[in-house]
Amino acid sequence: MAYNQMAAYGTNKITTATPAELTLMLYEGAIKFCNISQMAMEKKDYEKANLNMQKARNIIVELQTTLNFDYPVAKDFDLIYTVIFQKMTEANIKKDPALVDDVLVELRELRDIWKQVMKVAKDPRI
Repeated sequence: MAYNQMAAYGTNKITTATPAELTLMLYEGAIKFCNISQMAMEKKDYEKANLNMQKARNIIVELQTTLNFDYPVAKDFDLIYTVIFQKMTEANIKKDPALVDDVLVELRELRDIWKQVMKVAKDPRI
């Protein structure tokens, strides 16, 4: 019963989120899956590491494919996502937790920038 309530809450949170909130959730998800993958690499649980890195890569693909190229900044994000995807692939192939650190730094920076963009969009005086 508690699981069903949690699942309903999660579904409701997603279906009622704004596009900006969904983007933030995607960044958070990519960070979460990279962290899980990194911990699995350290424990030599390569199956779990691969599964979670694939989830993180899928999020990057989603972010990249939903870019709106009517805005010039989309080209910059496209490049950033391509580089992150390549770094994720390398970290996953080499099973190197240190390479995941590089990805996490970039993802956290993007997330933090996005949070700031969301604040400014709500209150331009910031």
